[in-house]
Amino acid sequence: MNSVRKATLLALLLGGSSALAPAAHAQKYRTAAGLRLGKNNYGLTVQQKVFDKTTLEGLVLAGSREVSATVLAERHFGILGPSLNYYFGLGGHLGTHKDTGGFGGFDALAGIEYKVAFVPLVLSLDFKPTVEINSADWARFPTALSVRYVLIKEKTSPFGNLFGGDKDRKKSKSKDKRKSGTRRGLFDF
Repeated sequence: MNSVRKATLLALLLGGSSALAPAAHAQKYRTAAGLRLGKNNYGLTVQQKVFDKTTLEGLVLAGSREVSATVLAERHFGILGPSLNYYFGLGGHLGTHKDTGGFGGFDALAGIEYKVAFVPLVLSLDFKPTVEINSADWARFPTALSVRYVLIKEKTSPFGNLFGGDKDRKKSKSKDKRKSGTRRGLFDF
């Protein structure tokens, strides 16, 4: 089976299993780390939530003849609650190749991730095209599967907004902002 068929099958499995699993509002995460497995490379991945729907991801990847490090800023969008997301990102990488020496480049990213209910695991499948500088390849179009362990969970109520606690907090914060006369910032949504 080729990699496109495998990627499509995995996306369908993740989507189907998320439809059967209940939305786990207490399972959102702030920090996760794990393994990334692609066709021509493997490595470590660490994701850190920096804003409400934004994460920074660091990758350290090794292939048969090269090693590289990548930093990506990613924006996440919910599909079926907080457990299933799709995301887009941009970033850059630096590395070294055994034959040609140092290289660098720019990365884009599009993927889907699923936070497994009641288990501290995040599964993701992504497509990460790159433009290479000082490399034998001018562009690459890899896909990869990542399995991350949740190190720090998001602090939320296991009942979500069933009792309205989160809504009341948001209302009181917005009233406090209006009373204090402060202006809204760039990242206040």
